[in-house]
Amino acid sequence: MCGIVGYIGQSEALPILVGGLKKLEYRGYDSSGIAVIENGSIHVVKASGKISALEDKLKTQKVTGKTGIAHTRWATHGAPTVENAHPHTSYDGKISIVHNGIIENYASLKAKLISEGIKFQSETDTEVLAHLIARFYKGDLKAAVLKALDKVEGTFGLAVICSEEPGTLIGARRGSPLILGIGSNSDFFLASDVSAIINHTQKVVYLDDNDIVQITGNNYSIVNMNSHEVQREVKDVEFDADAVAKGGFAHFMLKEIFEQPEVLRNTMRGRLLSAEGNAKLAGLDTNIKELRNINRIIITACGTSYYAGMVGEYMIEDLAGVPVEVEYASEFRYRNPIIKPGTLVLAISQSGETADTLAALKEAQQKGATALAICNGVGSTIARTSDGGVYLHAGPEIGVASTKAFTSQVTVLAMIALLLGRQRRLSFESGADIVKAMQELPTLVEQTLQLSDQIAGIAQKYAKANNFLYLGRHFNYPVAMEGALKLKEISYIHAEGYPAAEMKHGPIALIDENMPVVVIAPKDALFDKVISNVREIKARGGRVIAVTTEDCKPLDEFADHLIKVPKTIPMLMPIVTCVPLQLLAYHIAVLRGNDVDQPRNLAKSVTVE
Repeated sequence: MCGIVGYIGQSEALPILVGGLKKLEYRGYDSSGIAVIENGSIHVVKASGKISALEDKLKTQKVTGKTGIAHTRWATHGAPTVENAHPHTSYDGKISIVHNGIIENYASLKAKLISEGIKFQSETDTEVLAHLIARFYKGDLKAAVLKALDKVEGTFGLAVICSEEPGTLIGARRGSPLILGIGSNSDFFLASDVSAIINHTQKVVYLDDNDIVQITGNNYSIVNMNSHEVQREVKDVEFDADAVAKGGFAHFMLKEIFEQPEVLRNTMRGRLLSAEGNAKLAGLDTNIKELRNINRIIITACGTSYYAGMVGEYMIEDLAGVPVEVEYASEFRYRNPIIKPGTLVLAISQSGETADTLAALKEAQQKGATALAICNGVGSTIARTSDGGVYLHAGPEIGVASTKAFTSQVTVLAMIALLLGRQRRLSFESGADIVKAMQELPTLVEQTLQLSDQIAGIAQKYAKANNFLYLGRHFNYPVAMEGALKLKEISYIHAEGYPAAEMKHGPIALIDENMPVVVIAPKDALFDKVISNVREIKARGGRVIAVTTEDCKPLDEFADHLIKVPKTIPMLMPIVTCVPLQLLAYHIAVLRGNDVDQPRNLAKSVTVE
């Protein structure tokens, strides 16, 4: 969840490090810091708060040097203070380290180090590593790091420098992402995410678990924890620096909401087969015969990806007739799931690095399941660990509150449902109708985005509300959950999503004239049922914001506000109906003066438990 940047080369390190941190601030923004080797010593500058606070401190200090590391923190061990900010330096001042992950046995290691007379300056688990490396250092930084990591239990992505080896930068990973960037003119980079270094290089190496990379001079080498050299492929990054810029929008979140039509085109490009009424997903080719024989699917995910999985459950059961369960990855990994022959586990993660989802995928594989993945992060750990899968091709998503990843995940799940359905009971004619409807989605989303100003007007009326209720049925029940999550994440308003019919089983007690209720009610087979729920809300003084389809008239007399979106087939309506909810959450958050892209207490990629 924290962001790491490292640099060694021919240029001044400071601007590269700070620039990289700015690109990674979505991963954590409780505190930040840099460490640069300068004239035989390590110059460390740290600040609590956002990176702008660090920049303010750096204005008053001269930092020079061509080897350095930097970090932006999402707090796990210890409050977000300057003392707890990274980098952490060893007791002798020779070693400096930045770390993403959790050292699970840090308490026992810390107690031993304290008994040896070492004084700790912070509450973090990371400081233990800095002191351990210093304890083992005998003139060879890589050897000291290897010995220290041998004592450690837990996860880490880390970068290490040593004042006595100014021409060396060490990186290591286990369970937390770390990327090696290979620049020109003997420039090398380390980063938690490609976005931090995309301005400097598009050639990267995705390190595997238990890899240790040593960068010296013009070269780098990678070894495993047993000191055996390993080879890793150099890959080209698929996007450029413009993809991680705001592009004229006020916030990354708004940009990403408006990118969705093009994202949907990219997600579907080359994957829909009109002549066959089917979908072709290259990442599943090696599993295509096996997919014919599956008799049960478990979808596992967290957060927004979980709600996308819920939509996928309805789609797959409807088209393919295969039973589907959707489980929180954080729960799946710690129970004893029943995995029988014929079970497929489908893991969904935007980043491809979500710790709980990765652990759930590995648990499924351990029990003999075929484990496939849907993720956006090319070269991510989940993508490499799975038995196959599908990339979203949504481009970088910088805003912490996920938007375009949700719609592209649902789109991929629709294609998987179509593929499984055509293998089983779905006719060519029905498949062709679905393909046609999917091809129309980008245009429908473009039309929906034109409602932004209308939705901003509705937001004006409810920006000071303390609670929201979201209701939907069938395919749109998960949309209600996702809409409530978006509002919670960025506006800090308490919101809950429910199946509309469940309102009578408790939530109706909350409804009064101060309770806005967002109802997702497209004109479909369950529309009359939802109308009945709306009547019940109005009878108790509730305020109704209805998201419905353009062909719908009955809601006109009941809803306080109508947001009418273009109609598509029921299974694809979530891709359209979620967009007004994204915009509503965005406009309310802006009106409340919140930091939309970096909401409090959250980070984009949850790489720790």
